[in-house]
Amino acid sequence: MTTLPRLPRPVHAVVFDMDGLLIDTERHVRAATFAAADSVGKPMDEGFYATVIGTPWPETWARLKGYFGEQGVRDFRAAFEGEIRTHLREITLMAGVAELLDHLDAAGLPMAVATSTGRAKAVEHLGKVGILERFRVVITRDEVQNGKPHPEPYLKAAAALGMDPAHCLALEDSHNGIRAAHAAGMMAVMVPDLLPATEEIRGLCLHVADDLHGVRALLAGI
Repeated sequence: MTTLPRLPRPVHAVVFDMDGLLIDTERHVRAATFAAADSVGKPMDEGFYATVIGTPWPETWARLKGYFGEQGVRDFRAAFEGEIRTHLREITLMAGVAELLDHLDAAGLPMAVATSTGRAKAVEHLGKVGILERFRVVITRDEVQNGKPHPEPYLKAAAALGMDPAHCLALEDSHNGIRAAHAAGMMAVMVPDLLPATEEIRGLCLHVADDLHGVRALLAGI
């Protein structure tokens, strides 16, 4: 039986990443990316794809441009837009989302989302799976100058909630997300999706949970 860590400070709010943590989108994005890369004759491997998970869009675009070339990246993006519409027709909640949100509501803890996705898509996806209204605040890449791993998304979420970052719990599935939450001074927990926790990431977070049911167990006393 896994021994759960003791939280070092009281939790006054919880800030969630979105893709791969609340909503099962990351595997669909990966599939669409690989299909689009194949269609333009430049197949992508898992190693390269891992370097763009959880990165700010300008950095992702620069890496894609380096991989595909100037014309190739435009062809890739056009192919990706077609693929992603197909892959994201049906999106679902990740395991344990509903139960954790109910637990936090019952405890009276305010919740926010801090995502690298743009506002229009974030609102669309959160609404589609029926949880948009559960969050007081949604911070997207459109509201920040610096994306993850910079702490700005998490600092803005805490400020919008009126909370001290030190008393916020941040939940993330990506390495850059954990780096951002840690840099913001939050208590960070990783719930891996496509990327496993590395030694570095384990050193930056309080706990690595199997899923959000595990996070709920961590917060059982709240």
